[in-house]
Amino acid sequence: MDLFIESLAGFGINLAIVFVIVRFIYYPQRHDKDYVFTFFAFNTIIYFVMGLLNNAQFSVGVGFGLFAIFSVLRYRTSTIPIREMTYLFVLIALPVVNSVLLGERAYAEFALANLATIAVLFVLERGWGFRYEGRKTIVYERIDLIRPENWSLLLEDLQQRTGLTINRVEIGRLNFLRDTAEVTLYYDAQASGTARVVLVGNRHMPEDHESLDD
Repeated sequence: MDLFIESLAGFGINLAIVFVIVRFIYYPQRHDKDYVFTFFAFNTIIYFVMGLLNNAQFSVGVGFGLFAIFSVLRYRTSTIPIREMTYLFVLIALPVVNSVLLGERAYAEFALANLATIAVLFVLERGWGFRYEGRKTIVYERIDLIRPENWSLLLEDLQQRTGLTINRVEIGRLNFLRDTAEVTLYYDAQASGTARVVLVGNRHMPEDHESLDD
């Protein structure tokens, strides 16, 4: 009976930690029901599998081998974005760590591991100390402005049309039959300074716009 209560308490604590990570760190950024379901389901089943392995006196190596198998899974229906794959990796690793530490009654290490994980994820999601760029890919019809001598006009036109402060632009596929170009815009609402233009394809232009004017 004591073992059952201990296992139930361990599961409740692990589930509470996962709830904090998914509900208060991941979910406010991405409201995706499918991934929320996946995170909770993977974490729950791995925690109980690890509990079974510990009770049956299997080695920790077997548990981490199982964790490795789950961590390389790919769904055939859709590709998991790298951000969601990272969360999945974290939420697969946590029940392995939690099950081992709780089984050994290493409560200080258990608290440290979980609090550190939550803190790191929270700080990274808030972007503290980092400046991230947004990206949009468009089909641009004024193909005459992709010439190096017209880059200032290109940037001005794109900024007027999109209302974005553009850091740099990548010019990809060119279609001279339709006079269009595939343009990727990189922008930051708080950015300042000279934007850059990079030509991606058969030719490569220097990224520094100012150096081209010299």
